Amino acid sequence: MPEGLGSTLHNEGMTSDRKALTGTAFATLLLIAFMMGANHVAARFAFNNGVDVVTAVSCRSAVTALVVGLLLWQQKVSFATTTRDKKFLLLIGGLIAVQSVCLYSSVARLPVALALLAFNTYPLSTAVWARILYGHKAERAVLMAMPLMLIGLALALDVLGAASGLGAAAHWSQIGAGIAFALAASATFGLAMVLTQHEVGGLDGRLRTFSILGLVAVFAVSAALTQGGFHLPTADAGWWGLGMLTFLYGTAFTLMLIVLPRLGVVGNSAIMNVEPVFALVLAWALLDQAIASIQVAGALLVVATVMWLGLRKR
Repeated sequence: MPEGLGSTLHNEGMTSDRKALTGTAFATLLLIAFMMGANHVAARFAFNNGVDVVTAVSCRSAVTALVVGLLLWQQKVSFATTTRDKKFLLLIGGLIAVQSVCLYSSVARLPVALALLAFNTYPLSTAVWARILYGHKAERAVLMAMPLMLIGLALALDVLGAASGLGAAAHWSQIGAGIAFALAASATFGLAMVLTQHEVGGLDGRLRTFSILGLVAVFAVSAALTQGGFHLPTADAGWWGLGMLTFLYGTAFTLMLIVLPRLGVVGNSAIMNVEPVFALVLAWALLDQAIASIQVAGALLVVATVMWLGLRKR
């Protein structure tokens, strides 16, 4: 999932065996994907009504970290970490903070589904970082997926400006900044995933999730205070957007942290990568964001490829 930090950080290091999905498990996975997609649509309402990106990330991360922390306290999870773990958690927290700001910055500039699709290239970013930092060769499946994802992304983004009728230059003048933010989010998230797996994989996944969420909140709040404070909504729609993005993100995170492991669906969490499809439908219905048929086809190709990568047998 584009904003799949919860499942990634919590499930990394757990068994990768796949169990047959029950109806409840499948419905839960789709519900999480829906809430994550809706979170980004709600964010666009907030951004359209006075909220800035740093304020949104601050509110979302702080509230979710508080809820997760209370759950860990209730479950009596040990908060003990080594000095080395703390250093890498600090680095990963910084990366996720950057990723969060970049992704919301993209959502503020692009149709929501296109921002999420560009971010959904993070499996490729992950493979590149694993190669650079740890010498891991990309799996054959990843290499096969690369051209499919890139073709789908090119169609979805209308790189030549044909669907928009503007031509390449004018089209990219409109979408260039948003795409740059989405790809930066993909790169930083891929790096965070690789470091999580290789450097703090021994930590309890719940503690990793809480620590990184808390650090993201600290970084975001600090950034907001250094930039003159929080930018709160200027209209009711903005308050609804800010409240809903926080509620949806926090609820989805709680489900990922508590429910998914109990359902035994760790190996099937790639199903949540249908998030851009939900975002596409919601943005069309609520924000009047429509894209051409060829762009929809490209979007589905990207989503299908990412899901295939996540669901393949290893």
